[in-house]
Amino acid sequence: MTAFNPSFADKFTFGLWTVGNPGRDPFGQPTRPLLSPAEIVDLLGEAGGVLGVNFHDNDLIPIDANPHEANAIKREFRAALERTGIRVGMGTVNLFGDPVFKDGAYTSNDADVRAYAVHKTMHAMDLAAELGADIWVMWGGREGCETDAAKDPVEALSRYRDAINYLVNYSIDKGHNYKFAMEPKPNEPRGHIYLPTIGHCLAFIATLEHPELVGVNPEVAHEHMAGLNFTHAVAMALWAGKLFHIDLNDQEFGRYDQDFRFGSVNPKHAFNLVRLLEDHSYSGYKHFDSHAYRTSDRDDVVEFARGSMRSYLILKDKARQWNADPMIQELLGVINRDNSSHQLGSYSTESATALKEASLDRTEFASRPLPYEKLDQRTNEILLGV
Repeated sequence: MTAFNPSFADKFTFGLWTVGNPGRDPFGQPTRPLLSPAEIVDLLGEAGGVLGVNFHDNDLIPIDANPHEANAIKREFRAALERTGIRVGMGTVNLFGDPVFKDGAYTSNDADVRAYAVHKTMHAMDLAAELGADIWVMWGGREGCETDAAKDPVEALSRYRDAINYLVNYSIDKGHNYKFAMEPKPNEPRGHIYLPTIGHCLAFIATLEHPELVGVNPEVAHEHMAGLNFTHAVAMALWAGKLFHIDLNDQEFGRYDQDFRFGSVNPKHAFNLVRLLEDHSYSGYKHFDSHAYRTSDRDDVVEFARGSMRSYLILKDKARQWNADPMIQELLGVINRDNSSHQLGSYSTESATALKEASLDRTEFASRPLPYEKLDQRTNEILLGV
């Protein structure tokens, strides 16, 4: 793996809105020309090894495009997919940009807005399915409030559930066969967004009509914004069998949504995440939901895409080294004591009686070594190439 060159087998994807970001921010105008969807696909083809491109409906087709314009865009987009070998992996819908969604989409206080949000989503699902997407991501960017006086959050969650149940049934009825992935975020652009973390989403999914078809799409930046451990969030999704998609980027803790290149800010966190994904055989898309720096030109955007994939592959190799390292394995052998005769197993009256009556020496247990400092130092040395 010394070259760290990506291939389609790595299942790396990017969004039209990521590499196509023109360098605009809330305080500054664009610093790069806007690219058409077909031009963005060509850029990804130039980066090499990218399996898929993802889009919101209006990243591909402007919201006010007429049928003739929409068909012309789709023709150009399909041609770019064919010449690069890139496919569409995931689709989603923009329910946060247009003024109609200023108070939310599925949770809006206006029933007509809620109906329009579902109407728009069904059309977007048809578009993405037409182009080959098999994952549908749902990010409720405006599903929240600035003041709790404005909206009953219990009622809002019921509206949210009704909409998702409707859309999952629509997917089944149309034969789209989507797996749905809910994407949590704690805040921005709303002051408070409903379903802000992985745990909230998992609890919500359990209430749906078809929970088996709905999972989560965690994003590094969104958990770091809330000061949470992203690796633990992903572990919870894996443990629950609900990691349907993942957004990779990087983020300073507690900041606004920075969407930096994966591994560029917290490489040790990124390493633990990659090791988790690889050790637990995650086989889904790895989507880089990030932007090149505002200072980048087109050539540097290509390097941003290459660097995102290269960092993942380097950390994957570091995880292999970590797992094979003799000192790491020796330390893990000291730390993990799974050979006890007091394994819990399944409950029975007999096993409970035996455990209650067992002679267990807490003083001896407390004296057992846990060389975590040495383990962490060796981890750092592997990451630093020592």
